[in-house]
Amino acid sequence: MMTIGTMYHLIPRLFNRERMYSVKLIDVHFWLSTIGVVLYITAMWIAGVMQGLMWRAVNDDGTLTYSFIESVKATYPFYLVRVMGGALFFAGMWIMAWNVWMTIRGEKPQPVRVPAPPPEMAYGPPLAAPSGAQP
Repeated sequence: MMTIGTMYHLIPRLFNRERMYSVKLIDVHFWLSTIGVVLYITAMWIAGVMQGLMWRAVNDDGTLTYSFIESVKATYPFYLVRVMGGALFFAGMWIMAWNVWMTIRGEKPQPVRVPAPPPEMAYGPPLAAPSGAQP
């Protein structure tokens, strides 16, 4: 997500635009991606815990209660949630691609003012005059 935010910051500057084509689409992309990632991670976490508990379950005689295939079959609903989360994230990336394309292909480049850093930050601390220098 940090890389995506960096791209949203840099693309208008690289192509001499004032801002992205649609700031609202950036918000839509953020929320689609966030919800997609949360769904994806949560589904995989719950499925993993469930499979682990199924693999640890034993009968009185010490044999496994569930076979490996039964534990995999039990996770199918979570895989569906994972696919939905991945689809939301992927849709957000398509929105970003369209927004970037529309920003790049804009008809007229707008000059962008890039502020200069303050003098104290630009060159570091002031240097002392060389000894014997005449003012």
